[in-house]
Amino acid sequence: MIKVLRYLDRRQWGQVVLALVLIVVQVWLDLTLPDYMSNITTLVETEGSSMSEILVQGGWMLACALGSAVASVAVGYIAARIAAELGRTLRGKVFDRTLELSKGDVETFSTASLINRTTNDITQIQTLVSMGLQAIVKAPIMAIWAVTKIAGKGWEWSAATAVGAFVVIVMLGVTLVVAVPRFRSIQGLTDKLNRVTREHLDGIRPVHAYNAEAYEQARFTSANDDVTENNLVANRVMAIMSPGMTFVTSVLTMAIYWIGAYLINAAGMGDRLAIFSNMVVFSNYAMQVIMAFVLLNMVFILLPRAQVSAGRVCEVIDTESSIEDGSGANPAKTARGSIEFRDVSFSYPDTGEEVLHDVSFSAKAGETVAIIGSTGSGKTTLVQLIDRLYDATAGTVLIDGVDVRDYGLEDLHDRIGYIPQTANLFSGTVATNVSYGKCGHRVSGEDVSRALRISQSESFVDEMDGRESATIDQGGRNVSGGQRQRLAIARAIARKPETLVFDDSFSALDFATDKALRKSLATECKGTTKVIVAQRIGTIRDADRIIVLDQGRMVGNGTHDELMRSCETYQEIASSQLSKEELAHA
Repeated sequence: MIKVLRYLDRRQWGQVVLALVLIVVQVWLDLTLPDYMSNITTLVETEGSSMSEILVQGGWMLACALGSAVASVAVGYIAARIAAELGRTLRGKVFDRTLELSKGDVETFSTASLINRTTNDITQIQTLVSMGLQAIVKAPIMAIWAVTKIAGKGWEWSAATAVGAFVVIVMLGVTLVVAVPRFRSIQGLTDKLNRVTREHLDGIRPVHAYNAEAYEQARFTSANDDVTENNLVANRVMAIMSPGMTFVTSVLTMAIYWIGAYLINAAGMGDRLAIFSNMVVFSNYAMQVIMAFVLLNMVFILLPRAQVSAGRVCEVIDTESSIEDGSGANPAKTARGSIEFRDVSFSYPDTGEEVLHDVSFSAKAGETVAIIGSTGSGKTTLVQLIDRLYDATAGTVLIDGVDVRDYGLEDLHDRIGYIPQTANLFSGTVATNVSYGKCGHRVSGEDVSRALRISQSESFVDEMDGRESATIDQGGRNVSGGQRQRLAIARAIARKPETLVFDDSFSALDFATDKALRKSLATECKGTTKVIVAQRIGTIRDADRIIVLDQGRMVGNGTHDELMRSCETYQEIASSQLSKEELAHA
């Protein structure tokens, strides 16, 4: 928790100091009340006391009570404000850090866990700051101050209070042993529950298609039961604490009055009034001591979960991206868009197996390079190295003759238009999704229309209500898979990059649209280097260079005709897709 508090600014620390002062004032007022009660008791039992004297003491009691209430409300308001602002700061820092993390870093945390850390974990921290700030500070001050007030007023009463405090401490110890470990494990179990729920919602179509509702229900029930069981065990213990504390305070009050009655009965007439007055004061102070432990009990409830949450939040904030920003290379203006792989190998983090082995090839500016191979051969991994979604573990990837690791990330990404396998659209309009290719900045209507025309999106956009202003739902749910792919391609084209990387981005297109799109790219984007990952030979056969991968190794490099003569793997792929006439012609 201490690491989290470093994100409070100077103004918020000033509010913390003000809250501490108000808490001290509140405790002082609360502990002053029994003194006025003692005075009133003495005045009532003393002959000759006037009503005005009693009313004055009662007025001071009322003033103390009102002052304590005002201080309590002010502390609550300040603590809630500090908690809300700290939560806002932490959410912003977690979100900003996730934007900086590489794809591999995000996968290490998992999406469900990152969402849980941004919401539930920060809520736990806010709850501790808003409620615990008062309890953590108030409890020790109240306990120590109350003990000094009752010191010397009777060892019998002190002994009874000590026994009550000991019982409360034992109850708190049970809480620490039984409930706290459960609270610590709830966060991880909540991550699991969120992950299962997210997978079910994302995969709702195959769930229905394969009649897997019962299986998904069983998965959810298992995760839900784990969270429920831990919450029940922890909260059952906490449920015992409240009536247990009430029982202890009731018994202690009875003991104090019983001891007081014994002492009054044994004392002389002159001392009885003083003993009775001390008994009234002592009972109030003893309750304050017990209340201090009740506040500590609340801290023990909130602190364990908040500590775990703070650690999880700080883990994200303190994580440095595995993809470091380069020094900011400035390559020559000639040969913009050239790509070269030199003996590149790659293995995913925490795995010893290489996905790519000694891959080497080059592409001149404006060329079309295609990559083909069987499933799992490393095609997607290869193109992700261009945009530095991952970094090569060996060898070098060069853009315009410069190692991609030497570029500033923003500069590198501006040079490349990357279209992933799964087209991701954002809630908004057609125009805002196409404009997203320039980081959300406004793109001229002419550029939007050009990108839609080249990507073969113009035909279906014209049929939408509002055309370029037509609404796109979150994730592009209101358009088909092929339409999503074409809009994603338009988004990349609109930014006018040096290189376009198509990671199997034509898979949902029919053959006619595929052909028209490739033709449009060839005529409208002549100076742009194009890297195309594809499964269909028809998509890539006209490429200037085709790279064939097999189990992470480059087994072919050449044109379609060259590979049909020299590459066995490419011939096998061709024979599975092309007709006999096409093969004979090749």
